[in-house]
Amino acid sequence: MDVHTKPSYTSTGTEKDSGGNEPEIHNCVVRKRANPQRRKDKVFVGCGAGFGGDRPLAALKLLQRVKELNYLVLECLAERTLSDRYKAMKSGGVGYDPRIQEWMHLLLPLAVERGVCIITNMGANDTCAAQKKVLETASTLGVSITVGVAYQVEVSKTGLDHHMGNFNDGISVYLGAAPIVECLEKYRPNVIITSRVADAALFLAPMVYELGWNWDELQLLAQGSLAGHLLECGCQLTGGYFMHPGDKFRDMPFSQLLDLSLPFAEVGCDGEVYVAKADGSGGVLNLSSCAEQLLYEVGDPGAYITPDVVIDFRDVSFQSLTKDKVICSGAKPAAALVPDKLLLLAPKESGWKGWGEISYGGYECIKRARAAEFLVRSWLEETYSGVSNHIISYIIGLDSLKTSGSNDRNSLEMASADIRLRMDGLFGQEDHAIQFTKDFLALYTNGPAGGGGISIGHKKESFLEKALVSREHVYWQIAAENMLMISNDQRPGRQEFKQVLAAQISVSASIQKEAVYQSGEQLPSPGILSSPAPSGQFIPLYNVAHSRAGDKGNDLNFSMIPHFPPDIDRLKKIITPEWVKEAISPLINFSSFPTTNDIERRDKWVNKHVVEIHEVRGIKSLNVVVREILDGGVNCSRRIDRHGKTISDLILSQLVVLPP
Repeated sequence: MDVHTKPSYTSTGTEKDSGGNEPEIHNCVVRKRANPQRRKDKVFVGCGAGFGGDRPLAALKLLQRVKELNYLVLECLAERTLSDRYKAMKSGGVGYDPRIQEWMHLLLPLAVERGVCIITNMGANDTCAAQKKVLETASTLGVSITVGVAYQVEVSKTGLDHHMGNFNDGISVYLGAAPIVECLEKYRPNVIITSRVADAALFLAPMVYELGWNWDELQLLAQGSLAGHLLECGCQLTGGYFMHPGDKFRDMPFSQLLDLSLPFAEVGCDGEVYVAKADGSGGVLNLSSCAEQLLYEVGDPGAYITPDVVIDFRDVSFQSLTKDKVICSGAKPAAALVPDKLLLLAPKESGWKGWGEISYGGYECIKRARAAEFLVRSWLEETYSGVSNHIISYIIGLDSLKTSGSNDRNSLEMASADIRLRMDGLFGQEDHAIQFTKDFLALYTNGPAGGGGISIGHKKESFLEKALVSREHVYWQIAAENMLMISNDQRPGRQEFKQVLAAQISVSASIQKEAVYQSGEQLPSPGILSSPAPSGQFIPLYNVAHSRAGDKGNDLNFSMIPHFPPDIDRLKKIITPEWVKEAISPLINFSSFPTTNDIERRDKWVNKHVVEIHEVRGIKSLNVVVREILDGGVNCSRRIDRHGKTISDLILSQLVVLPP
């Protein structure tokens, strides 16, 4: 990569690092590495976190159980958390993940002892402050470490579209693996903290560095990015977010779910990829769990775009070697090869959210909830005409997730005796949101009988607007700082380090004993159906396939993976764009009791919107993309499920008749 020195940079870009060197500033133009060295024949990269709310103790267990690990990646940054960090920073809080101290205090002792490098995107909007916090944590532990940073420092406004040029701060660009590779080469740090780096790139970087790959070896980059994509959501690969008692092919005992192992990858210099979980651990790692994660939030599987390579996943296949290890092959560079532009996110205000909830139980509770909704909307109209159409409502316990079919509605209403009305509004003015909460609270004395447990609130909302920016207009920087401790076992920090490490080793020994015991148990394991699903009769899709849903902004992505792989040919005749739109159209309703206008709005959406259905040959599956269905996306959606994750069960609940 070329190094660029720009005199307009602030002091952050010119301060010297702990080695007395000028921190390096680069743009994102792809250039070959000069004489890359192969340091290993294979590298072991583990996932310690799949999102910001993951479990630090699970990462420690992986570190304890898998002695071969060279790197541990903590992927903790998403659109929602990035927006949260920006808002926190603007209001005087920290711009990095505030849990970074908790994670590092738990993981650093054993990671340093084992020589495992931790890579994390917890830096978010203030990477250097996160670096300082990690150095402070190391000091309290008495640990000598080097903490590197690799982060975006500037986006030239000449490279932005006109409407994006008004954003002065908060802009984040999805960087690729290059900044991390450069940081590894120059500093050999114990920890690397980044800003917004594409998820798969966090894992690809140590492969490029250790295995001597170059940026024009696109087949190797495709296979490495496949490994990164499979790992990036943590236990979603190894049985987390997979177990389903309503699906006999995905059911498993609670004890097996409790003993999940985070995944890791073993990647060879020739691009051979294995994904694995700790020997003897619970959960499941097989074709089905790998297929769900492969298609998770990829959009078009024939052109999955990362900053480093555009990948074709359509011929990827999986083969189980043991119950804890799977070989992954078939990823290749797509026709587009490498994107010439990068994805940019910029925070933008979306209005004021107001919400309210109230519970009703017993006889005719549904009718009372309907009366409450009518009253709140009507009261708001008396104060601010036309504002009530900014509200959506639903009944938790009846239709909040829309998974019940229209044929089940009457029976569900009769059976419901414990429900909760929720109303969510997104308003242009704060006064409207406040008035809505006041009107909702008035249900206590002015609404139907027996309502209780009211909760209300309002807050300012924002979302991340997306745009593309040319590589030459995006600049990033690397630097490093050291924390060198005196070799003195009597230092308080050193004593704490020894105590933490001793406790970790003790826990590790008990985990190993537990794993040996559990590996001898005969636990049922999800499998693949060996015969086709029945034809000529109504059956729920649960009996035919499994699915996982996810979001990309305002777009929905869900997979359709048959239990019996040859059933894909029959599924393709059922899962058409028209069928998909009809199945998910209830999501468009603004109320549990849609009016004529609501139905017309829903029908207009069905007629207007396009559904993409992609076939994935290697795993005999479908990937479905529905645009603009998530009510604005995770940062401003008014729905109870902002991500759209429960839509997989909405789909699988549908009754279908398979052809012979």
